[in-house]
Amino acid sequence: MRLAPDASPHAVLAAGREVLHQQSFSRLLGTELTAFSRGRAELQLPLRPDHQQQSGFAHGGVVSYLADNALTFAGGSALDGNALTSEFKINYVRPAVGERLIARASCIHAGRNQAVSRCEIYAVAADGAEKLCAVAQGTIVRILDSSQG
Repeated sequence: MRLAPDASPHAVLAAGREVLHQQSFSRLLGTELTAFSRGRAELQLPLRPDHQQQSGFAHGGVVSYLADNALTFAGGSALDGNALTSEFKINYVRPAVGERLIARASCIHAGRNQAVSRCEIYAVAADGAEKLCAVAQGTIVRILDSSQG
């Protein structure tokens, strides 16, 4: 996704939401892009019973998905192009229990074709209190078209 240098914050968020909407898995889970700018992204996921594992916590795969997607939005926007995750690591620091998950990611370094992003994932209680449940870091790479090699 190319972001015009003079694009308004509203236009950048709208472009990001369109990309998210094109991801059928994100639609299935109910993911929302709530903040987006060059090098930064915030995704939220209202938790449903079908997102939980047997003990009632958000499934680790759901938490991991949210981190992966937030990392790629942050890194891809810094690379100013179509991008995907090359690798990422996640540390679960506490069970994700609450009404929703929030993933806040930022790009910490971007080169020409590769970026490194980090992300914190919070579980949000009914009263709005946020508890850190996971941290992640990943490498995001630009998808080169055939004319670029």
